[in-house]
Amino acid sequence: MRRSFNFINFIIFLFAFLQSGLTLAQNNIIIEGVIYDEYNYPIPYASVGIVEKNIGTSSTEDGGFKFFVTNKELLDTIEISSIGFQSLKITVQDFIARKDKTFILKEMITELGEVSIESPRDIVKKAVKKLKENTLSNKHKLGILYRRWSVEDNICRYFIEQYIDVLDRGPSSYIQAFDVKQSRNSSDYRFIKNEQDRHALKFMELNNPLRNGPPISSYDWKKIDDTFYENEDVIVLQGNLRNGNTITFYIGFDTFKIYKIAKNTTVMNQGKRLTALYIYKNNNQGKLYLSYHKRQWEGAVGTPDHIRRAMRQAGEKERNYIPISYRHEIFVLDLENDGNKIKFQGEYEQKDMTLYKIPYDKSFWTNISIPPATKFYKKNIGELESLYDVPIETQFQYSNR
Repeated sequence: MRRSFNFINFIIFLFAFLQSGLTLAQNNIIIEGVIYDEYNYPIPYASVGIVEKNIGTSSTEDGGFKFFVTNKELLDTIEISSIGFQSLKITVQDFIARKDKTFILKEMITELGEVSIESPRDIVKKAVKKLKENTLSNKHKLGILYRRWSVEDNICRYFIEQYIDVLDRGPSSYIQAFDVKQSRNSSDYRFIKNEQDRHALKFMELNNPLRNGPPISSYDWKKIDDTFYENEDVIVLQGNLRNGNTITFYIGFDTFKIYKIAKNTTVMNQGKRLTALYIYKNNNQGKLYLSYHKRQWEGAVGTPDHIRRAMRQAGEKERNYIPISYRHEIFVLDLENDGNKIKFQGEYEQKDMTLYKIPYDKSFWTNISIPPATKFYKKNIGELESLYDVPIETQFQYSNR
């Protein structure tokens, strides 16, 4: 009798397990594809998603994109938009039914060049003045996928990837708090192990010209191009400092929204260089929020004593400095902008992102909508794997215990 009872229980359990797996499969629909222009060049950093529900992502530098929807979104519309191109719309169910997941965006020609506009400096001033109005400036939570590659002597020797909840109020304010939810890293092949004095997320904030930096009035502004984005003409304005450092704003002609920022900074006497890119997109209320960020810092450190000894033993010429760099890539995968529903347990301690010790959760990384691997990603991971011929997944498994 007990044996029969246990068998029935097993059948019930098995049915429930299979049913839950089926439900999960039904609710976990992958939206994945590639975006090209009319000349077969990939379109990077395009906004892809269901705007009404704040669901979506940005395309990679190779034009690829990937995110998840559920069967509740089958009748919703996916919009693909990028600066300089006409937007494309397709329903989720039509996207799923489509065999070819390649999408071609047509270039949009603007006629702004023939229009008499205000001085570049005045346009920038108006855009900054309207920053709080044009961006999501109330309390909101961003789900960020943060990647950092550590490069020493021109070879990538370490990789760390984290999923972070960020409590923000937009570029007119500061990041309120953040919480590192998940983390995984490669094996550590660094020989210098230069640690930052705070989480790299804070440097993303500090290097944003809208949050910090020299006053806008200190730049010499000039118009360098016209383009188009989401039914609005866009003016491309570049600010130059006397030392050669620049920032470039992509500003909406009618709304004065700042859709894109590019920054180039060089400190010649210190041998340091920084390039950064910030992409913003509209939420379902027409307010801009961060969608994508890319940054590379290059510098050098004094050669440690143990490296000098190794050079001498190997018969190599000693070097006073070793080139190092950090490569960063950030995708915003989730947005929650109902301040009343946001629950947050923030992290306030300042330390390098490698010092957050979180057990490796393979199931989390399997089910999150990781962007497609780009040539840049494969190059860096390939360098890591080639050092000791260890696959990155194996490094994740054994380096995060």
